Amino acid sequence: MSETWTTVASCESVTAASPKEVVVGEHILAIFRYQNRLFAIDGMCAHQGGPIAEGEVAHGCVTCPWHGWQYELETGIQTINRQPLQRTYEVRELNGEIQVRL
Repeated sequence: MSETWTTVASCESVTAASPKEVVVGEHILAIFRYQNRLFAIDGMCAHQGGPIAEGEVAHGCVTCPWHGWQYELETGIQTINRQPLQRTYEVRELNGEIQVRL
C-alpha cells in the first residue's frame, strides 16, 4: 500500500451537511463527514456511475441519488447483497486539511 497521503480538501469544506466530490489522478472520490468521522469512498456508484457525493447519508450508509443503491460508508458494502462494491480509502485530517491514501 502506498505511504503517500494526498491533500484533497480543507477540513472546513466537508461538513455533515456538505459532502465533497474530489478528483485525484484517475480516481473520483466522495468525502463524507458522519458522526464526527471522515470517510472516503469511490465517487461513482457501482450500479450505473451515479454521483455518490450527492447522496443522502443516514445510519452510516450513503444512498446513490440515481437509483437508490446504498453503501456502508466504512466498508463500501452494498446493503442489499452485502458485497463490497464500493472501494473505500484511508482518510485523515492533518493541519486543517483532509488527506486520503490511494
